[in-house]
Amino acid sequence: MRHRTTAVFLLVSAVWGTAFMATKVGLGSLPPALFAAVRFTLAAALLFCLASARGDRLRPRTRAEWVPVLTGGVFTIGVHHAFLFTGQQYVSSAVAAVLLGLIPVVTPALTRLTASTERLTPVGAVGVTLGFVGVVVIADPDPSNLLGSELRGVVLVLASAVAFALGAVLTHDAKSALPLVSTQAWMMVVGAAFLHVTTLALPWESYADASWTPGALAALAYLSVVAGAGGFLLYFWLLGRIGPVEVSLMEYVIPVFAAIAGWVALGETLDANTVAGFVTIFVGFVLVKRESIRSELRRMRTAGRTRANDAD
Repeated sequence: MRHRTTAVFLLVSAVWGTAFMATKVGLGSLPPALFAAVRFTLAAALLFCLASARGDRLRPRTRAEWVPVLTGGVFTIGVHHAFLFTGQQYVSSAVAAVLLGLIPVVTPALTRLTASTERLTPVGAVGVTLGFVGVVVIADPDPSNLLGSELRGVVLVLASAVAFALGAVLTHDAKSALPLVSTQAWMMVVGAAFLHVTTLALPWESYADASWTPGALAALAYLSVVAGAGGFLLYFWLLGRIGPVEVSLMEYVIPVFAAIAGWVALGETLDANTVAGFVTIFVGFVLVKRESIRSELRRMRTAGRTRANDAD
């Protein structure tokens, strides 16, 4: 079972890491918000078909079931991908993936703001600060060019990380009886609707500007079917088996696959600032989640001893 969990962990990391490269390919032909909107429209349709085939209940019935659908749909799907896809026009796949490593660092800080029961310790505050220092290192802002395209991309991807973390915080304590696949499908419907409205509202976004090239269609298919429907289903399977601490470590494996895919397919390079920023963000994560990491390590050691005793 543990080997299967490890395989799924690496598979999701690879799928979501290579998704950054696919996004870059699609953005060469499609406006970012429209690209994301169509992606999640298709992914939602696939998940509804899967839920129907499984015999799951399809529609939310109560306020408790609508809350995660609306908050997750708007923030985790809609706002997150509007910022992320727009930001990826200006930064490499590896930089975007590294910046999303802020999600497990930012989440505890947002939890502290939205839930009085959560406490961010002084050491945790240092960790959050280190996370943002890592962003500055990656951005390497030039005071004479504060509106440079790469810095603009860093800010947009940073905003996408904050939106994703906020969506996670707002949906974390939701008590929903709606099956998981149906919940995800509705989240994607809400997110896709938000992104379609964004496409109509922004003057630089236009359906007429879309060029449905073979490369764009291939990227859309990969992001909708493999990274979208398939990736999210495997992610939540993993979450239920190893918990949020171990799953959050995926954010530090994804950039490796993103960098390799970007280098092989797009000729992107990984500079020293990105590596240094990645290390800084990871140290910040360890400081923020140190108690959870200790607890998880103790649990893993206990489980290992139990398996060894059972084998004897």
